[in-house]
Amino acid sequence: MVLCACACTAESPAPPAVTRVPSKPPTLITDAQENVPTFVRQVIDGRTVELEGGERVLISLLAPPAECWAAAANAFAAKTLLSRPVRVTSLIPGEVNLWLEDGTDYALLAVREGVLRAQGAAGVLAEAEAAAARENRGLWGLPCNGMDVTTTTATASSTTPPKRVQPTKSTTATNAPPVVTSPPPAPTPAPAPAPPPAPPCTVAYRITGQWPGGFQGGVTIKNTSRTPVNGWTLRWSFSDGQSVTQMWNASSSQHGAAVSAANVHYTATIAPGGEVSIGFLGSFRDRNTAPRSFTLNGRACATG
Repeated sequence: MVLCACACTAESPAPPAVTRVPSKPPTLITDAQENVPTFVRQVIDGRTVELEGGERVLISLLAPPAECWAAAANAFAAKTLLSRPVRVTSLIPGEVNLWLEDGTDYALLAVREGVLRAQGAAGVLAEAEAAAARENRGLWGLPCNGMDVTTTTATASSTTPPKRVQPTKSTTATNAPPVVTSPPPAPTPAPAPAPPPAPPCTVAYRITGQWPGGFQGGVTIKNTSRTPVNGWTLRWSFSDGQSVTQMWNASSSQHGAAVSAANVHYTATIAPGGEVSIGFLGSFRDRNTAPRSFTLNGRACATG
């Protein structure tokens, strides 16, 4: 009876304490190391920003801002990104993919609104760029009309032709001695015209591969001048209806037969005697004749 009383009166052991883990509010930005939430604290231009840690990065897949639309591109980037949460994934040092907090791809948004061109447009970026061009949005409308820079044409001032004066008839006194005139001096031969300046560049165009309806091409630009080229746009025209579908080492755009290839940040400088090569994929129908002339920053280049 004593043992039963002891057993009945003994206290039962307390249940183990439950440790509560504080819940974290959901967010559209993950904390993975390769998908880090951050803020944009400064916009350098339409495709270059400074993150909250002080790192300046280039947003991938975007071409350099067109000169005539640079201010508008900067304003768009500031309105969309400044002091707002974003997430980034690094591709190469100094270059990232960037998304807004709602998951919008900033590069695709900027191209779709006509603020910037796509760098080597393909896939959804190519479709977005084509839609912006069709609807004349952003730099595809006035005053840029899809060109890298705006050009102004100076109006030549009209000149008034010199007034012709009728010579007067002179009279000579009858008793005056005759006037002896010396023969006019022989005319001085006009100097020979100076030879035209040598082209500042040489362009070599080649087709490296071809298949039914498509081909791969390459262009090498050589700086034959004595000064470096800092930033460039190479232009040419196709004669058989070819079109560029993708380009690397440069940013391409095409209007009809006219093709423009603008440098990217790592091909912007061509030292005297140096050269830069770009490659592209294209399509054609019947013939695939190579272009005959090229201009670099508006100046004609030799071909070779």
